[in-house]
Amino acid sequence: MSKQPRRGSRTGSPIDTDKLDRVVAEARRASDLRAAGYREQALKLYPWVCGRCSREFSRANLSELTVHHKDMDHDNNPPDGSNWELLCLYCHDNEHQKYEEHLAAVAAGHSNVTSDNKTSGTEYRPFADLETLLKKQD
Repeated sequence: MSKQPRRGSRTGSPIDTDKLDRVVAEARRASDLRAAGYREQALKLYPWVCGRCSREFSRANLSELTVHHKDMDHDNNPPDGSNWELLCLYCHDNEHQKYEEHLAAVAAGHSNVTSDNKTSGTEYRPFADLETLLKKQD
């Protein structure tokens, strides 16, 4: 029994898996090269401390310290490092999870989520009448 080639879901044409493997491998190589450049630069610019939990790193565990792009754009790598912060693996994962949750909330149309991840539309104002109450006491 011969194995049928995989077919694309849109076109029904056979998928060239060799070409796909080459494209993925090249993309990974390009990503690794890009990451090596800004990672080395960030490690020279900043102390080896997680920007969230303040965990300190040494050469022995430096592989657990990652470079986080503040604007989530991995191609935005200014030489001054202004778009980077060093985060441990756990805090870095947490930052990306928060970002994914934000995107999901925006996509769901929640009106209390703004583009800068702050809530808006809160109507309760606990100190709204504070000035009036203080004047009454005088």
